[in-house]
Amino acid sequence: MKIIVVGTGFVGLPHAAVLSEYGHEVYAYDIDHKRIKAYKSGDREEIERYVNEPGLVASVAENMGRYLFFTTDISEIVDGTDAVFLCLNTPPKRDGSSDLSYYLNAAHHLAELLANREQKNRVVLVNKSTVPVGTARLLENIMEEHGVENFGVASNPEFLAQGNAIAGSRRPDRVVIGADSEEDFGILRRVYSQFVNHVRIRYLETTPETAETIKYMANTLLLTYISFWNGVGGRMAESVPNIRMEDLKLGVTSDDRISTWGSYVSNGAGGSCFGKDIQSLIYQLNNAGRSTDLLQAVYNINEYQKTYIIDRAVYEAGFNFNQKTVALLGLAFKKRTNDMRDSAALKVVESLLARGVKAIRAYDPLAMDDARDFWFSPDKNHLFDRITYHASAKEAISGSDALYVSTDWEEFRGLSRTIEMTVKPPFLVMDGRRMIPDFETLVKAGYEYLPVGGTLLKAKAESQKRDNGKVPSKMASELETLA
Repeated sequence: MKIIVVGTGFVGLPHAAVLSEYGHEVYAYDIDHKRIKAYKSGDREEIERYVNEPGLVASVAENMGRYLFFTTDISEIVDGTDAVFLCLNTPPKRDGSSDLSYYLNAAHHLAELLANREQKNRVVLVNKSTVPVGTARLLENIMEEHGVENFGVASNPEFLAQGNAIAGSRRPDRVVIGADSEEDFGILRRVYSQFVNHVRIRYLETTPETAETIKYMANTLLLTYISFWNGVGGRMAESVPNIRMEDLKLGVTSDDRISTWGSYVSNGAGGSCFGKDIQSLIYQLNNAGRSTDLLQAVYNINEYQKTYIIDRAVYEAGFNFNQKTVALLGLAFKKRTNDMRDSAALKVVESLLARGVKAIRAYDPLAMDDARDFWFSPDKNHLFDRITYHASAKEAISGSDALYVSTDWEEFRGLSRTIEMTVKPPFLVMDGRRMIPDFETLVKAGYEYLPVGGTLLKAKAESQKRDNGKVPSKMASELETLA
C-alpha cells in the first residue's frame, strides 16, 4: 500500500519505519528541512539528535530507498495514496486544552492537495496522534469544506512507550481502529494485516469517538496508578519508620486484581503523553459540565512529586540550597530516550535556581544536546548560565554539595562507590528514582540519603561504635531516622 506519515517525531518516525518493514511504500513527510535532511543522511548521530529509540536507526537504514522515503514536499506524493497518518504534536495550552495549530495547518494543506489530486481512489485520513474527542469529525468537515472526494476518516491512537517504540510497534498489545465504514476498515486491515486475527494482539474496530476516548482513558488510568503509589504508598513509607517500600509493593500487588504496573515511587511521570492527556481530559469534561475532582488530584500529585524531594531536603534534612552546588543526574523524562518534554528535571532546575543554588552540574547519557538547546537563553537570562554540562556522572558529582538522581538510567545504580570516591561527607543524596540499592554503604560512611518512598537516613555514630564498626541491620541500629 502507499502510505503517507505526516510528522516525523517520536510517534511518526517509528511508525513510518515499522510500516515500511512490512513492505508498504511509506513516505515520511515533515516541514522541518533540517530534520528530513538528517533522516536522509542515514547517519546514526544525525537521526538520534531528533529521535533516539533503540532499533530505530537500523530500521530506517534497512528500508530507506526501498520502502521508506523522506520528503518535505507532500504535493508530489498525494496521488495514489491509500492512507495518510497524522502524527503531529498537540501540546497543552495554559487552560489544559490541546493546541491543534500544527494539526489544523497540516489538515488544511492536505485537504487542498487531495481536492486537486488526479487519482480519486479511496483515501483514509487517520489520526495517530492524541487529539480531543471529536477531532475525527473536525477532520471530516475540513475535507468536505475543501471539496475532497472519496475519502474516509479514522482514529488509530498510538500506545507506545518511549524507549520501546520500535519493539512496541512491531508487537503492540492492541491495535485500535475507529472508523465509520466497512470500506475504511478494510483499508486499515490491509495496513495492519499482520495484526488482524493475531493470537496475542487484540485488534479492535469501533467508532472514531470511542477510539479517541480509549487513548485518554488508558493514559489517565496509568497516571492514576503512578500518582496513587507516590501519593499514598510513598507518603506512608516516607512518614513511618520501618516500612519497606519493596515489601509493601509486593504485598499489595500479589492480589491478582491489582496491577503491578505503576507500583513504584519516583519523582513523577513526565513525557509528552500523561500530563498533556489528563489536562485535556479535564478540560473536555469541564466543558461537558462533569466533575473532574479525581483527575485534578491525580494531576496535582504528579506535578508536586517532581520537586517534593527538594522540599523534604529543606524541612527534613535541614539542607540550605543557597550558594550550594548540586549535581543533577538525568535530564530526559525516562531512560532510553533523549526526550525532555515534561521531564521532572525541568522543574527540578527551576526549583533549585529559585532556592539560590550557585551551580547545577548536569549529566544525562542521551539528552545533553537537547538540554543545552532547551536552557539556552537568547534573552541573556543568566540564571541558566549556572547550569554546566558534564561527560559523566562522576564528573558531574565532583565538586558538588548534594546530588539529585532524576532519571532511571541503569548506569546510576552503581553510584555508591562513585560518590565515595568523588566527594566526602557532609553530602546529601536525593534519590528521586530509588536507584541506589546499596545506600546502607553510603549512610554508614557518613553520607545522608533521602529517597522517595523512604525516610531520611544518616549514620548513627553511637550504633557504629557499639557494633565495633560492623554493618548493623538496616531496620535496627545502623540508621537514624529523621522525620
